[in-house]
Amino acid sequence: MENFIVSARKYRPATFNTVVGQAHITNTLKNAIKTEHLAHAFLFCGPRGVGKTTCARILAKTINCTNRTSEIEACDKCDSCESFNSGASLNVFELDAASNNSVDDIRNLVDQVRFAPQLGTHKVYIIDEVHMLSSAAFNAFLKTLEEPPKHAIFILATTEKHKIIPTILSRCQIFDFNRIQIEDIANHLAYIAGNENITAEKDALHIIAQKADGALRDACSIFDQIVSFAGNNVTYKAVIDNLNILDYDYYFKVTDAILTENISSALLTFNEILNNGFDGHNFIAGMGDHYRNLLVGKDPETLQLLEVGTNIRDKYKEQSTKCTLPLLVRGLTILNKTDINYKASKNQRLQVELALMQLCSLSSIGLEAEKKNDILLVSKTSSPKTTAKPTVSAVTEKPKGEPIQSSVPPQKAAPVAEAGTLVKKPLIKTATPSINQHLNNEKKSDKNVETLEQINAQPKSNFTQQQLETVWEKYANSLKEKGKTNLATNLLNKKPILKEDFNIEFTITNKSVEESINEDKLVFLGILRKELNNYSVQLHLVINTLEDKTNLYTATDRYKRLLEKNPTINTFRQKFDLDLEF
Repeated sequence: MENFIVSARKYRPATFNTVVGQAHITNTLKNAIKTEHLAHAFLFCGPRGVGKTTCARILAKTINCTNRTSEIEACDKCDSCESFNSGASLNVFELDAASNNSVDDIRNLVDQVRFAPQLGTHKVYIIDEVHMLSSAAFNAFLKTLEEPPKHAIFILATTEKHKIIPTILSRCQIFDFNRIQIEDIANHLAYIAGNENITAEKDALHIIAQKADGALRDACSIFDQIVSFAGNNVTYKAVIDNLNILDYDYYFKVTDAILTENISSALLTFNEILNNGFDGHNFIAGMGDHYRNLLVGKDPETLQLLEVGTNIRDKYKEQSTKCTLPLLVRGLTILNKTDINYKASKNQRLQVELALMQLCSLSSIGLEAEKKNDILLVSKTSSPKTTAKPTVSAVTEKPKGEPIQSSVPPQKAAPVAEAGTLVKKPLIKTATPSINQHLNNEKKSDKNVETLEQINAQPKSNFTQQQLETVWEKYANSLKEKGKTNLATNLLNKKPILKEDFNIEFTITNKSVEESINEDKLVFLGILRKELNNYSVQLHLVINTLEDKTNLYTATDRYKRLLEKNPTINTFRQKFDLDLEF
């Protein structure tokens, strides 16, 4: 039986040019070798499976090659290259720091550094997973790493750079390896499939590349697993069945149901997904990615951001034309909120189903909102235009029932005032319509004749100071019954004063009292006008802070004032034998 070699080892890059997706690293190393500017210590950082150890081995091999090519690559023909390829090179030492992390292991390494190479120019020491070294081992390694012999080069590799002490970092040239792009992984898998005489669909290779999460070694392992499952014909269906990946078709189907507002179809599709063994959280996360891809697919410039195969990309492009931008943005908000709240929910299935129902209702909600906006727009712009727009230059209020006169000549009045052509408009009814409000509305809405007639129809009966105080006290007592004791007390502390032209002046002591009165001022003013049968009444608040300061000056005065408001305080003081502070 022939020995099987996994693809990750069989197709491991042997030269800088064959390294996948790390051109910024390989070009720098090749230039350093070409110009003989090699550092004595390198630190390769990055996630798993991106080529850190591979680049370290290629660098070690190329440094000692005695017949490098014009592209700064190892020749694979000299004695040094042949010994390296056979695993018998005495110039390259690899140490796994995960299992050799003690001070003694580092001391043994330091002892070997003293000896010069027998073949080649340099001795290269590759320490993998260097972050696993203990603090004592790091400290024992510091001096040698800073000033090694001329022939020694150290290459440290790690997936967790933050765990390495700063004194080590400062002695190394640091190279950060990137996650390999999905397109690069898919192309490399296609190259492997071609060499192995395996037929593979592009969409299938893209799914494998996405599942690998930027690690080429993981992608090769998954590829070998799929080949063992499906044979020499790797299809998209075989990949999603073997890897238990939710098919894109489910997302397209659910989105079609959302666009047609078919809640039943969306819920049935989700139920089918659950019956196939998929998790609801996985589905919601996938729907979020699907909506993001639809959003990206709407613009030809961002279409290249879709990391999917050609056929699936065409499907995204087609479905994105059916979706509006606000629908996708609101949908992403709902899906993101559901994703966040999923784990905390006790009924997780209902959480997902509720999100689907909200997504299906987005179109109707948006359409209803647009209709409301259209109705409001029409109501604002559909008021009939008159042939003449008279303006009121001066309107004076006269007491004792005298009519309000306008400076507009009668012959220039709009024809809308005629009995046959008068257009009734729905008026906004307020609790306390005042003359000033009517005049403001008159100027804003060009309904002068109609508004003036309504104003003239309001009663303006005379009343006395005594009648005013009676109505005032009656209203204050009603506030007490409603539990608004503070406001009632403020109204009863001072008496209102009737001024000319039915203006009422009321003196208060501070801003807080003014705010409490203003909260119910419209209602209060309406009651005054109704009870006094005069709709020209206006209420003016005057703040007098000096009166407040001099009114209650001593402790005795304050106590007497409290007794006036609440006589039970005296009983309370006598019962507990309390004294006043004089």
